Amino acid sequence: MGKNLIFEDIKAKIGSVVTNLTRFLEGDNEDKTLLNEDKTLRKTISKMCPSLRCHLCFYYERIYRTYYRETVLPSLKNTHGKELLEKLYQRMINHKIMVSSLSEIFEDLNKFLADGSYMRSKKMSRSLPLQVLRDRRNRGTVIQNFEDLAMFSFREYLLLEINPESRVAVVNMIMEEREGVAIDSDLLKKVLDIYMQSGIGTVQVYEEHFEDFFLQQTASYYSHKASSWIQEYSCPEYMMKCEESLEKEKERVTRYLHSSTEPKLVEIMQNQLLFLGAKQFLDKGQSGCGALLRDDKKDDLSRMYRLYHAIPQVLEPVADVFRLHIATEGSVLIKEAEDSATSGIVEEQVLVRKIIDLHDKYMAYVTDCFQNHTLFHKALKEAFEIFCNKKVAGKPSAELLATFLYNLFKKAANDKSNDDSALESTIYNVVKLIVYISDRDLFAELYRKKLARWLLSGQSGGGGHEMLILKLKKQFGNLFTKKMETMVNDMELTKDIQRLYMGVAKPEVDFTATVLTLSSWPSYKTSPEPNLPVEMVKCTKAFDPFYKSITKSRKLNWAYSLGKCHVTGRFDAGSIELVVSTYQAAVLCVFNNAERLTFNEIIEQVKLDHEDLARVLHSLSCADYKILKKEPASKTISKTDSFEFNSKFTNKKQRIKVPLPTLDEPLIDKVVDEVVKDRPSAIEACLVKIMKEKKVLQFRQLIAECVERLSHLFKPEIKQIKKRIEKLMEKDYLIRDIDDANSFKYVA
Repeated sequence: MGKNLIFEDIKAKIGSVVTNLTRFLEGDNEDKTLLNEDKTLRKTISKMCPSLRCHLCFYYERIYRTYYRETVLPSLKNTHGKELLEKLYQRMINHKIMVSSLSEIFEDLNKFLADGSYMRSKKMSRSLPLQVLRDRRNRGTVIQNFEDLAMFSFREYLLLEINPESRVAVVNMIMEEREGVAIDSDLLKKVLDIYMQSGIGTVQVYEEHFEDFFLQQTASYYSHKASSWIQEYSCPEYMMKCEESLEKEKERVTRYLHSSTEPKLVEIMQNQLLFLGAKQFLDKGQSGCGALLRDDKKDDLSRMYRLYHAIPQVLEPVADVFRLHIATEGSVLIKEAEDSATSGIVEEQVLVRKIIDLHDKYMAYVTDCFQNHTLFHKALKEAFEIFCNKKVAGKPSAELLATFLYNLFKKAANDKSNDDSALESTIYNVVKLIVYISDRDLFAELYRKKLARWLLSGQSGGGGHEMLILKLKKQFGNLFTKKMETMVNDMELTKDIQRLYMGVAKPEVDFTATVLTLSSWPSYKTSPEPNLPVEMVKCTKAFDPFYKSITKSRKLNWAYSLGKCHVTGRFDAGSIELVVSTYQAAVLCVFNNAERLTFNEIIEQVKLDHEDLARVLHSLSCADYKILKKEPASKTISKTDSFEFNSKFTNKKQRIKVPLPTLDEPLIDKVVDEVVKDRPSAIEACLVKIMKEKKVLQFRQLIAECVERLSHLFKPEIKQIKKRIEKLMEKDYLIRDIDDANSFKYVA
């Protein structure tokens, strides 16, 4: 028998099987005994030559094409909506039955198809080892077996023919569900799985023939909803509707859409519901972002962040509102403190604690509501920088913070029940505020002066100062606290020196010398060496050689204005121990040899300058403790006054401290001038250090590096840095690069 006759005979037998199968699928025949000749056909096909096998492959594809075009499509005519989807799903079931039924016949051709032996027709190509069929968009589909070939036919000749109707039916059901109507989601899942299966291993069919249309309709739906909701609801209510809709759409993806649809769907909803109408609903006067902050609506603010954290264009305006709100509240606190200040005295304890509370409040917003997002950390920082750098009653924030800490430690030292953990927490919070002030070098200088006063007063309970120094060091670096640490160390070293001195010298009176490192302590007023009592002179002369014996290349300069003495005053009512300064002791001792002295006579004997002596005499004759009697009995000291020892002086205490108003606490304006005067040197030193490291650097990079390195002290102005660069060029530290006029070279 010839090849053509054999092939025609096989086609006839297969055609008979297909006819019976299609009749069964269409309900015309319920007899399931359809494949009696399977084994015979399969055996015959396995012996066919390659050319006949190729023709048989074409015939297999034509079976499905003919069935879908001539039988299935006409049966679906005029079918719409849910009914169409139900029938489509049933056709997929029939398709699988048909594929399964014919697989026994064509099983041996699968290998033939996959190894590239399948010759092409006008729609098939051998360009790949696996067959590639071109669909109606001329896109290749890889065919690995007869199941793929059958699915390709189902897609091209059935699904895509009815797709304009079927995708509308699917989307309409989804729209109904969005409006609260119960739908058959299982049916949608089954239908959309058909789109996925038709892609034969890809999501291409699902995306191009369903998803694109679905997303377009979704955008239109939520655009309409956004316009309606913005008018109807408050800002919190609108966000709840948006969040609820987003959750429902994500849940919808889980139930019947493909997972790859979710990010695209979310993006469309974010654009329609959140981005396009953001300004309109965020700015709502009584319920917008500012109102939520004003009314402490943390839940609503958290929801706002959840909705907008993935949309930077909207999140930035929210952060701007957050910054403005905090800055406004902080400025109100500054204004209240300004208004309540009396005679220039600011209640810094009240103000600083209010600012700490404000910081804690909005830092909680940053961490809880805004999930520590950098935009809101930045907004918080910028807001506090605005009002933390405002003066209150002429006092800069650096002074207020330094005074706050000094008084805090003073109170803690006197409170035996003080909680160290509470003190440490307060220190930690104040250091956070110091970060926001621009003149941190001024704070360091003011606090250093207060620390010096504390240390020299001999007060106990200095743990707060040490905790603060450690936290400042951690926050701003070693250079920021170097002088403070040296001051504290000096006091510890003094104790060691004193123990050694007492063991060697055995002085006649109880004498302690506090040795200070000159470069680390504040500068104090220098006066000519006064005429001290003999007992004091002996002490200083004995200590000088001792100190030289234990140190090398160090010279002692006695700062008598900082010393204090314990002297015994013998009054008619009894003796009282007087705790006085060195100067006060020197003045009192001159009355051991004279009952009455004039101002000029005292200055001649003690050798103090006029200003210092006037302060001392005022403290001894015009203040609370009148150890001396003055004539005339006025409240001021003049050169014509005369003084005598007040033997009638009495006091209930056996020991009293006679305060001496200090001139060592300079006015704030003077300290500011000193700090500002030191800044050019700091800028030059920083520039030199940078150029030593980098050797060659562009102008902009040098400026940026200098600002960054000095930020722990102060924020230098660009024009200041430029001026210092010019000075360094004049001093031949820097030169311009010959090849690049915008670059500088370091001259070693």
